[in-house]
Amino acid sequence: MAETKRKVAQVDPVWSHICEEARAAVRDEPLLGGLIHSSLLHHPSLERALAYRFSLKLASGEMSEQILREIADEAYAADPEIGQSARADIVAVYDRDPACHRFLQPVLFFKGFQAVQCYRIGHWLWQTGRRDLAYFVQMRVSEVFGVDIHPGAIVGKGIMIDHAHSIVIGETAVVGDNVSMLHSVTLGGTGKEDGDRHPKIGNGVLIGAGAKILGNIRVGDCSRIAAGSVVLHEVPKCTTVAGVPARVVGEAGCEQPALTMDQIIDGGV
Repeated sequence: MAETKRKVAQVDPVWSHICEEARAAVRDEPLLGGLIHSSLLHHPSLERALAYRFSLKLASGEMSEQILREIADEAYAADPEIGQSARADIVAVYDRDPACHRFLQPVLFFKGFQAVQCYRIGHWLWQTGRRDLAYFVQMRVSEVFGVDIHPGAIVGKGIMIDHAHSIVIGETAVVGDNVSMLHSVTLGGTGKEDGDRHPKIGNGVLIGAGAKILGNIRVGDCSRIAAGSVVLHEVPKCTTVAGVPARVVGEAGCEQPALTMDQIIDGGV
């Protein structure tokens, strides 16, 4: 048994670490034993655990847990990248969110992480032509988590959405890898135009709370968008923009602002 556990840990260190934390959490707080066993320890893999959480959270009188569970299991089986992206997201939240001290926290408690994982299943449905069902997932994610990500949007891996309330990401938006954003961020359009109308966010970008990025514009890799900014024009890579409307106020201040989460501009100015 010990050798089996060691091999599992080598193959999937994230899931192995979550299970170790889960067993410790049950010992520390027995009242959470039922939640932790049903959500984590009962399952053989992270994908199965996430499928269970997806079905539990999004079920309603309109769609049963059983049907949603079958949809999620099908998605994870058909596209292994969904599960790998979830692992990158867990590590991203653990590394960047000072409130996250264990890998199990995003899976059980953090609505930003959970909303993104539900979006990933909705996006798979969208790509496979099951668009009405994808819209249903989008609707339920918005109702349950307060996060509205269109299933047609493209979102990379290693995503950290802190607090997550009132996040809006439009249909033709693209979000690169290792992006961090805080609550009330909007990646939106500017009117009634159709077609490609939403922002393209590069890799490693940090987007502050309440920032609005509008239109089919590019935000360059490793840039910072200050909290409360309204961005209407292209943002060069490795720069910081701030204001309404936003303008360049300096360099990004570090190579990977999304990883450091440093939002201070010129010593607080």
